[in-house]
Amino acid sequence: MAKVITIANQKGGCAKTTTTLNLAYALTKLGKKVLAIDFDSQANLTVCYGINNPNEIKHSIADLMIREIEDEDFPEKKDYILNHNGVDFIPSSISLSTVDAKLQQSTIFAEKTLSDILDRIKDDYDYILIDTCPSLGILTINALTAADEVIITVNPQLLAMMGLQDLLKTIKKIKKKINPNLDISGILLTMCDERTNLYKQIVSDVREACSGFVPIFDTKIPTTTKIGEAIYYGLSIEEYASSSTAGKAYMEFAKELLSKED
Repeated sequence: MAKVITIANQKGGCAKTTTTLNLAYALTKLGKKVLAIDFDSQANLTVCYGINNPNEIKHSIADLMIREIEDEDFPEKKDYILNHNGVDFIPSSISLSTVDAKLQQSTIFAEKTLSDILDRIKDDYDYILIDTCPSLGILTINALTAADEVIITVNPQLLAMMGLQDLLKTIKKIKKKINPNLDISGILLTMCDERTNLYKQIVSDVREACSGFVPIFDTKIPTTTKIGEAIYYGLSIEEYASSSTAGKAYMEFAKELLSKED
């Protein structure tokens, strides 16, 4: 049965989508069967997987969520699970914003809707990665409720500590009241420029704030134009420039993540 990992941070610009894209490919290359889920109405991950007009997709994650909410029949897996360069994925679309409203109006197990969907497909994968929207709304709560672990991406170039405590409180509350199996896999520092004093200060702040109860991954993802170039061509950084610093870093991160399973 798959381990479900949600990649989260309510701030934008923290490389959640980039991390989902590249971690999924790296795990696949390491021999794991992986499913990536775009759980953001902006559908950036879907575009990264080569779908230029996500709103024309018949069976997106939004469609599946609505079917689950309204207790309708599901399409066959082959109709909603797509594949790009060896990685299975479920696309998103702007319709997911409508689902957000539906979930907020629902009072019966609304936070478990995504979890119920994943129960249908967990046995087919080793890992399911969920890319989330930049908020702490009901969609992100669904993603955390469905998860076994959460990876928190933090960009040291931003005011990284702003909102981090809110996210940690939300995770703690979900673990206490909804999903007792939810654990924090760790904080992944992304878009790092180790030469700057700002990077050193932010890393120090994160370590001080999280020391003792939230692990920080040893692997750091460097800032590089290669990641943006890879996304433009619809490729993971490993496919586009495996020898680049970011290409090596994401592969090392995948190996570090797997080492935690041993």
